[in-house]
Amino acid sequence: MTKTTRSTTTRTTATAPVLGIRALNRATLARQLLLRRSPLSAKAAVEHLLGLQAQNVKPPYYALAARLDGFAPAELSGLMADREVVRIVTMRSTIHTHTADDCLTLRPLVQAARDRELTQFRKGLVGVDLDRLAALARALVEAEPRTMKQLREALLAEWPDADPQALAIAARCKLPLVQVTPRGLWGRSGQVALTTAEHWLGRPAEKAPAPYAVVRRYLAAFGPASVKDMQTWAGLTRLRDAFERLRPQLVTFRDANGVELFDLPDAPRPDPDTPAPPRFLPEFDNLLLSHADRTRVVPPEHRGRAWQGNQAYRTLLVDGFLAGVWKLEGDTLVVEPFGRLTKAQRDEVSAEAERMTAVMHPESSYDIRFGAVRP
Repeated sequence: MTKTTRSTTTRTTATAPVLGIRALNRATLARQLLLRRSPLSAKAAVEHLLGLQAQNVKPPYYALAARLDGFAPAELSGLMADREVVRIVTMRSTIHTHTADDCLTLRPLVQAARDRELTQFRKGLVGVDLDRLAALARALVEAEPRTMKQLREALLAEWPDADPQALAIAARCKLPLVQVTPRGLWGRSGQVALTTAEHWLGRPAEKAPAPYAVVRRYLAAFGPASVKDMQTWAGLTRLRDAFERLRPQLVTFRDANGVELFDLPDAPRPDPDTPAPPRFLPEFDNLLLSHADRTRVVPPEHRGRAWQGNQAYRTLLVDGFLAGVWKLEGDTLVVEPFGRLTKAQRDEVSAEAERMTAVMHPESSYDIRFGAVRP
């Protein structure tokens, strides 16, 4: 493999074609299955997207409803009941819905980040043997699924001077703990109970993939992208070498600020003027969280408007960009735009809202109401 020097990279970047915001937007929407709905199955979509953000139970279902043609919540719920997809902490120390295969490989990929996370709790873990803690926690949750409260109490009996919360977080960081069903099933409720991925899935974890092997999948789902973009998505650092190893197999561009962007040669990069229909997305959708520079989807004037404090809002895309938030209030879907929508845009948003509610809540009928423009 030819070694790429810093000076060569600089020259290449300086001459690479520039992709404007709309070009990046349309390319990313195409990869995210948001420019045109995909005929993929729910399982294939979860795999292609490298998982779905799943802080709460419902967002993965709404995320797929926005992306797939013919999706029904029962499809994803069935996969979860059959243990073909699981809920587990992976990228950015947040809960994701992954396929079983990705659960057993992507979690090892980000294990170093989970180990670093533990340093934030070292004061509460003085005198705690983390390897022994991991072994004890594994035995506990594999004997029967445990809640975090039960895990804290059991570990505190072994280390009474430690911080209880730090003990439970240490177990979560050291072990690949999945949330067992009925948690996560559509239309069902259940507290968070945990066991190991290996025990739940009936097979051992696999060796962590080399970072460069995941670069191609990240670009297929989120590209074109910079090294920092992927680092933001994964919650990892030092991924430059992985991109450099693949450089001969990739194409490069620049954004408007001169940042180098990598991409797969045959990945879709639609015309910037390609129409982008409205889409209703859940809170914490991957589209809004997986790049260091989010201006490809979030206009600068709307930065930070998708959440307030620790509360995230369900978001609305118009013409491919963040344009408002939405909520269900009783039998009404309320759209709160960030700016004035044209009559044509309002009609398109209303039609998409009717489609989405029919998919997600076929047993109910919803009125569509536009609220005041959010300040």
